[in-house]
Amino acid sequence: MATRDSSLDTLGHRIRHFRSAAGLTLDGLGERVGIAASQLSLIENGKREPKLGTLQSIARELGLDLAELLSGEAPTRRASLEIELERAQRGALYASLGLPRVRVTKGTPDETLEAVVGLHRELQRRASEAIATPEEARRANTELRERMREHDNYLPDIERIAEERVRAAGHTSGALTHRTVGIMAEQLGFTLIYVADLPNSTRSVIDIENKRIYLPPASIPGGHGLRSMALQAMAHRVLGHERPESYAEFLHQRLEINYYAACCLMPQTAAVAFLSQAKRDKDLAIEDFRDAFGVTHEAAAHRFTNLATSKLDMRMHFLRVTGDGSLLRGYENDGLPLPTDVTGAIEGQFVCRKWSARNAFDRTNRTTELYQYTDTPTGTYWCATQTGSTDDGEFSISVGVPFDDAKWFRGRETTERAESRCPDESCCRRPSDELAARWAGKAWPSARVHTHTFAPLPRGSFPGVDDTEVYEFLSRHES
Repeated sequence: MATRDSSLDTLGHRIRHFRSAAGLTLDGLGERVGIAASQLSLIENGKREPKLGTLQSIARELGLDLAELLSGEAPTRRASLEIELERAQRGALYASLGLPRVRVTKGTPDETLEAVVGLHRELQRRASEAIATPEEARRANTELRERMREHDNYLPDIERIAEERVRAAGHTSGALTHRTVGIMAEQLGFTLIYVADLPNSTRSVIDIENKRIYLPPASIPGGHGLRSMALQAMAHRVLGHERPESYAEFLHQRLEINYYAACCLMPQTAAVAFLSQAKRDKDLAIEDFRDAFGVTHEAAAHRFTNLATSKLDMRMHFLRVTGDGSLLRGYENDGLPLPTDVTGAIEGQFVCRKWSARNAFDRTNRTTELYQYTDTPTGTYWCATQTGSTDDGEFSISVGVPFDDAKWFRGRETTERAESRCPDESCCRRPSDELAARWAGKAWPSARVHTHTFAPLPRGSFPGVDDTEVYEFLSRHES
């Protein structure tokens, strides 16, 4: 029979409805079917599961087929509301509030019932939104990074799916073209449409009903970005994503769509062949990998993290560092001591001033990569660092490996070398005794506060997205 949480409530309401319609009391129907009125009351209140024989007797006395009595539909709108309220008040969410339960009687107005049930729906909706405090988000991001580290940043299932989709579109070698990306969309039943009025809170919008994927104008600079955005949008459909129910799930989906896009732009078979040959030639270089597949330096560097350990048998690290020295994104499975806070999060932490990720900003000529060896408490590492800039400021991209694996890379002959003792604060975070003696107590800087420090994370299943903007946009383009 049905469980207490599902159809027993509906069954009880149906029995009560048909009993009342037949003009029978609890005692009257109970006497006819051979059970006490108190037992029948428990059945009608969904607190006791009746035997099949009892149900057959009740149906017969009420002039019903058993199937009609057992229908899963509430007999009336009011009964449906009563059932919904009862289930909501039994749930853990309402119990956590410590509030008394509302007892519905015959005298409870329908309007009151509608209002109370509506409040429960809104309570559940808000609780199920993918919202998180900054601390929760950092914890979720840290857990995801650690999980990917355990898998050497490699997801074989997505690699396989992406390779199949790229081959099905007819791509065999070289950079993935916009045309091929369009074919991949068509094979999923979607059309790519470039518009100038995308909602400010979105990078792309999928119209599931009309099978359209809306993207920024095709004329904007950076072809890689448009291809990547289109592939990321398609990835939600290819990978079968549902609306995220938590911030952790939202982050995981974002990681998967970025991974899928990278796999399509730099397919595993071709990418591994290119990198393996470069390794044999002892001429591995991210800039060559970047140019061979027509992507950004960062995309190539990050894709290298997926393949380095699983396919090239080397451990490594990747860093994106802002102009002020803070770590925006990072990955390592080679033991490099990344800076962390007390929760284990790395985002926003300052990397050592001695690392090439920061030294690169001091160079006059930034057109080429900076190669450097760095001695750290966990060993010596070789790094290649390239700088760039966006509207948000300067940044550097670093890819590095332990000393023994530097022999496979271009730039291994560099004489640049530094010593880092971080996380020991005496390395670069604590002023020298001379500077401290000269300026301690004599300086009063005005700190630049990052606005995100105080801002709560955006609410919604898709954090930061304005649903009203999106729906109005879709309505404008529906015809």
